[in-house]
Amino acid sequence: MQHVIYQNNEYAELKKLLSAHKPENICVVHTKRSYKYSGAETFIIKLIGSGYSTFSDFNPNPKYDDLKKGLDLINSGTFKLIIAIGGGTAIDIAKMMKALAYKNCNLERVIKGNEQITETGIPLLAIPTTAGTGAEATQFSVMYIGKKKYSISSEYIYPEYVYLDPTFSMSAPPYLTACTGLDALCQAVEALWCVNATEESNTYAEEAISLVHNNLPDAVNNNTEEAKAAMQTAAYLAGKAINITRTTAPHALSYAFTSYYGIPHGHAVAMSLPFFVEFNYAVTATDCMDKRGADAVRQRIELFFKAFNTNSDNAKTDLQEYFSKIGIETSISRLIENFDRSIIIDNVNTQRLGNNPRKVTSETISQFIARTT
Repeated sequence: MQHVIYQNNEYAELKKLLSAHKPENICVVHTKRSYKYSGAETFIIKLIGSGYSTFSDFNPNPKYDDLKKGLDLINSGTFKLIIAIGGGTAIDIAKMMKALAYKNCNLERVIKGNEQITETGIPLLAIPTTAGTGAEATQFSVMYIGKKKYSISSEYIYPEYVYLDPTFSMSAPPYLTACTGLDALCQAVEALWCVNATEESNTYAEEAISLVHNNLPDAVNNNTEEAKAAMQTAAYLAGKAINITRTTAPHALSYAFTSYYGIPHGHAVAMSLPFFVEFNYAVTATDCMDKRGADAVRQRIELFFKAFNTNSDNAKTDLQEYFSKIGIETSISRLIENFDRSIIIDNVNTQRLGNNPRKVTSETISQFIARTT
């Protein structure tokens, strides 16, 4: 069961947790550059002293070879705890290291979903330094083999402990803050309309959307600690929502924009959100993929309208204006010089697409591209 330690006021409890582990039995997984400028390195030294091992030799989009290097490090020692401190990449790769440590398995088969993770490994403490991915709140981990993205799902990936402290995100530049914040927004909106949505996931998603709507512009443009704290809560809630529901069409299309065109994940997902808000709200009995019916889908999307202070007529425009306020461009032609629509159509994640409440075809994706270009 996950133990969440919220904010700075429970630092003493976190310190108590760490006191049970010798530094030499701890591996800290962290991103390279932000480890210093976010204050994470100073925090870790204060928390556990010296003598711990570190792993930071991985790409922004974690790959098979990155995970193998991390596991080689873990398996060469006697580690009892992993601390992941950083953004979604650091936490994702640490979740896999935690689950697969000291196990004899075929790593490629695990990533591709052909071999299951059957038991827990080393305990993991996840400390996010950005507000948006929600990786600290999910049982998923994203890995790439070549340019193809895989999402591994297992209860044994779930972090045992989480520490949320907004001060780590205070040094994040505006664009990173915008991208991670939009990832949280998209997760929450997709959780609402997902075919797997429940009352519990709706509650998490509604609150996350309201928090993002009210705080992301301030976090991006003014960098206030209050807004950054609210965004960290929003990210955690959005993560809890998609941990129940999974993601849908905007995420399904986003991975190729990231892999082939280098657009950061949160930005890539946001590009199609206005289109799919309009598209999914127009769901009919003929193309509805949710067994509860088209009316139920529209009712859940209306929860988004309420939380985002918009309506069915203005939602698409309001989202586009909101993105503009935080410096996010969504026009494909302005973002990508030599765009090949077939790359997006041919590399859509069908697993995520299957969670969308309205059937999405290649023609649908072509419509999105045409209207977004």
